[in-house]
Order: sequence, then structure tokens, then C-alpha cells
Amino acid sequence: MMSIRATAATAVLTLAVAAGGWTAPAEARRVRQKPGRPTAARSPATPLALPCGNIVAFQVLLDRQGFSVGQIEAAANTNTARALTAFQNARQVAASGKPDCETWRALDGDSSEAIVDYEITIEDSKGPFTASIPARLEQQAGLPSLGYRSVLERLSERFHSAPSLLSSMNRNTKLVIGQRLKVPAVRMFDIDVKPVKEDTAGDLIIRVSRAESSLRATRLDGTVVFFAPVTSGSDHDPLPIGDWKVTGVAWRPLFHYNPDLFWDAKPKDEKATLKAGPNSPVGVVWIDLNRDHYGLHGTPEPGRVGAAQSHGCVRLTNWDVARVAALVKPGTSVEFRE
Repeated sequence: MMSIRATAATAVLTLAVAAGGWTAPAEARRVRQKPGRPTAARSPATPLALPCGNIVAFQVLLDRQGFSVGQIEAAANTNTARALTAFQNARQVAASGKPDCETWRALDGDSSEAIVDYEITIEDSKGPFTASIPARLEQQAGLPSLGYRSVLERLSERFHSAPSLLSSMNRNTKLVIGQRLKVPAVRMFDIDVKPVKEDTAGDLIIRVSRAESSLRATRLDGTVVFFAPVTSGSDHDPLPIGDWKVTGVAWRPLFHYNPDLFWDAKPKDEKATLKAGPNSPVGVVWIDLNRDHYGLHGTPEPGRVGAAQSHGCVRLTNWDVARVAALVKPGTSVEFRE
């Protein structure tokens, strides 16, 4: 379910309705990943060991605690450092932004598994897949769907992983029904399941920081319920700093491309409607705000969240925006800050 995808512009649009997708983790036979030692020849399948745990295990456990690193990879990155800092501050651990032993213990690293077995199902393999997705939006409008491009992409997104990580963890393994894989032990994302509203939905504040490229869902007392990396705005379309409210949530929305709203549109571009799907310019969820053409949404390029620029909106990975969709309702406060 995921990863390396065709380019697509994000945000600024009008759309049709629906609402989110998120399920509990697969309970397969679990395999504990123990801290290891560095080796001379290290592959992405054997991430660099640390004094406690390894970097993939840190990312997985942070994700399970509600502090998303976005796409789980074999190496630390800026998103990992931000999630570590947010977790450390929330758990009153020295905020180093580094994967240290104190943080490992706070994550219950010695008693938690990071990698589990998963068996490929019929649903994983059935498609329909969209093998080739052109870069230009008006060309995408001619496609019957904007689904995953392959089984690897679907499984990668299901387990919040970079396709390169999933591939390296399962070298020389065919992605066929019944095959067992090693996968990150995260809460599975299911493209076919609309997110179920959580009990506290709406009783939260969503705060987006442009400087930190992050989103926090917090209770009124400031307790962090969810943290995730985001991409928010650009020099051409800056994030509209201010206080807004959620007006609705659309699950698997159509994307209505209006070139008049895109500074980088081509002179001959025409209005077009793109089909729904994980490779839609807004991914699988659109959370509408009471600010014309702005919202929180998914992306066809999860590996670029936290780094790339958007057309003003707030872009998250599909699995993260689905979690946010389960936390909000019409009237939820959304604060955009520097």
C-alpha cells in the first residue's frame, strides 16, 4: 500500500464528500527485534544499531505511541528527530531529539516488538492497480482511478514504510498471496476502511507549526494525543496563519483541478476532475476548513512529507491524515502558527 509515486500538485480545490480509513494491527506471529551490533557491511535490512535498539525500532515504537515519523525508513532523518523531541517533551524525558537509552526505556523498547510476520492476503493483491500515473493533472484526469501502482506500494503504505525498507527486509521474496513478510509492527492502514471516529473526536485542538513542519492534536489541557510531520505551504502559497475550524471530512474525495488556483499551472491547462484513490493529489482524505480552498489532506508522495512544498494546504501521509480524520469533527479548532 504505498510509497514511490508519481508527482502531483496538492491542495487548493473544491470537492465532494466521504470520510477516513484506519484499522488495528494484524495479529500475526510476532518476531521480537533485539538490539544488535553494527556490522562492517550494513544493508537497509539491518539498520545501524544504537546503544539501545536500532533506528527502525525507534521509529516503529514512536509511531505506535502516536508520534509519527511519517514514512519509516532505515535511517534517521529530520522527521525522526522531530518525533523524538515531541515524544521526549511529552514524556518528560531529556529532549535531545536523539534515539538515546532513556527514550528507548520510555518507549518500553526492551519489552516491545518492532518487527512482525504478515501474510499477504487476497485483498492486498487484488488491485485494481494503476501501473502508470502521468505527472500532469489534466492527464491524470483521464485515468479510471488513481489507485496504488503495485502490491509493493500498497503493502508499504499499509505498514507506514518506505518501499525500499520493505523490500530490503524481504529480499528475494515474491509478493504473492500467502507469502509471509517481515513488516513494521504498526497499526495497519487500510485503504478500504473508512476511519472510525474516536470517542474524543472533536474535543481536541489541531495545531500546525510551519517552522517545525508538524501537526499536534492536543487535549484542552495540552496533552499530546497525536503528532505527525506535515508539509505546509510555500513561498507562492504560504500557510494562512490564524485560527480556523473543521467544516467537514471527505473520505476518498474526487479532486477538482482548477488551474486558476495554481500559480504553476500551464497556460493551456483546463479544469478537470480526477478520480479518487491513494495516488490522488489529496490522497485518501480531505479535511475541509472554514477558509476557502484550504484543508488538511493526504498525499501521493509520503516520502516527501515534512520536506517538500505544498500549494498552501497541510499535507500528511495517507495513514496519518486518516488518524487525524478520526480525531476531528465539524467545529474542531485548527490553529496555523509560524
